[in-house]
Amino acid sequence: MTVLVLTSDEDVTADLVVARLNDTGIPVVRLDPADLPGGITLSGEYAHGAFRGYLSAGDRVVSMAGLRSVWLRRPGVPGARAAVPSGWLTEEASQALYGMLRSTGARWMNHPDAAARARHKPWQLRLAQHSGLQVPATLITTFPHAARDFARRFPDLVVKPVSGAHPQEPPRVVPTSRVAPDVDFTAVALGPTLLQHRVDKRADIRLTAVGDRILAARKAVAPGAHPDDIDVRFAPSEEPWRPVDVPPLVAEAVHRYLREAELAYGAFDFAEDPDGAWWFLECNQSGQFGFVEMDTGQPIARAVADWLAGP
Repeated sequence: MTVLVLTSDEDVTADLVVARLNDTGIPVVRLDPADLPGGITLSGEYAHGAFRGYLSAGDRVVSMAGLRSVWLRRPGVPGARAAVPSGWLTEEASQALYGMLRSTGARWMNHPDAAARARHKPWQLRLAQHSGLQVPATLITTFPHAARDFARRFPDLVVKPVSGAHPQEPPRVVPTSRVAPDVDFTAVALGPTLLQHRVDKRADIRLTAVGDRILAARKAVAPGAHPDDIDVRFAPSEEPWRPVDVPPLVAEAVHRYLREAELAYGAFDFAEDPDGAWWFLECNQSGQFGFVEMDTGQPIARAVADWLAGP
């Protein structure tokens, strides 16, 4: 049976997993929904109480009845590369592709409904708290007076996007930034703003969960680091990621989070405070892991491949 990988052509992280699957002899078809219609064709027939569906990309034809699993990695928007793209075509192509894939018995990493829900930051914070993870005090608001009151109660704040990447092409990553003590919060009225109590961290933690398996890595804050360099993705540092054991209570809470979220994969970000406590920041349902595997040697790609190849 075949593993279907839905992602963009430039996804190097997916390359690692596809290589692992190829090594084990598991058939793999990789495609980007942005090529539907055109580079990708599909057909599905419901007749006599049965469904027969097929996907074709290049010279590969896949029966949907023969799908073992679907990895919803970082797919493009259906119809985006059509000769005449439109919102209507995108909706039609999305309904056709994902509707047909939902009609199969394949396993999902992650199911599109669960993945869409899991992107919502307020929902993440509530679920993390409910699961037993420590969550910093957070405010999402368009009320300047609410922001000012929150800043009075929690004087050391950071600001981050509610949704993640800026929706330009290619997407632009918006860093988490420290809020100046004398900032004027009037501008929060222009759009929802996420303010969060800054964790005085001694390290960043990236915990990658694949099914029942969790692998964590720790990146220490560099000695003498500037206090405003708080986003690990942009902070200048020569500190490597190193494997780290997961505290049992955190591991239990992460498993509970994944069950409640109905996720098979999640990339969790934590901040470790001076007392060693892990504070939940977010869970990316399609987060990168190549940079962690490169530094630590942790077999994350193999874990993903094993899950996709499972029964």
